This record gives sequence, C-alpha cells and structure tokens, in this order.
Amino acid sequence: MRLRIPTEMGGPGGPFTNPEQLFATGYASCFHRALKVVAARHKVDVSDSAVTARVGIGLDGKGGFGLKVDLEAELPDVERATAEELVAKAHQVC
Repeated sequence: MRLRIPTEMGGPGGPFTNPEQLFATGYASCFHRALKVVAARHKVDVSDSAVTARVGIGLDGKGGFGLKVDLEAELPDVERATAEELVAKAHQVC
C-alpha cells in the first residue's frame, strides 16, 4: 500500500492512502463492533446499521497537529432515543 502525507500537513496528497484514512477505517470499525455489542445486550436489532468516520487533521494551535473525528451512525428502524442511547454506550465501550 502506498501512503502519502496529506496536503493539510504539507505533503503531496493525491490519490494515495494516508495514515489518517487508515485511522478512520479502524475507528469506524471498532465503533461499529462496539455498537453491535451494546445493541445485542439491549436486544435491539442493528443488523442494517452502518458507521462512517470522517477524520481531519490540522494545526492544534499549540505548534502541533491534531485529529478531528466525526462519527456518523446509521441505525435504520431504531427509534431516535434508543439509537442515541446505544451510540452513547458504544462510545464508552470503544
């Protein structure tokens, strides 16, 4: 796998994978597994669920870089209040 530093960090970017994308993939996968475990404990079917992670990187204001992660969980056919509870509990697990 060919990796390139993102343009936000002064690298060439381009159509290559970068470490932040790999982090996003791993984090989304971990969170999705945690969500499924929590849902199973509460007997809620989330078999059609999906989790997307969007990772950004930029200056942190202290001379370094920081990651920003936005997670989006899709839980079709699960009431919003229940979905929010499951996501909050999954956050504690992952």
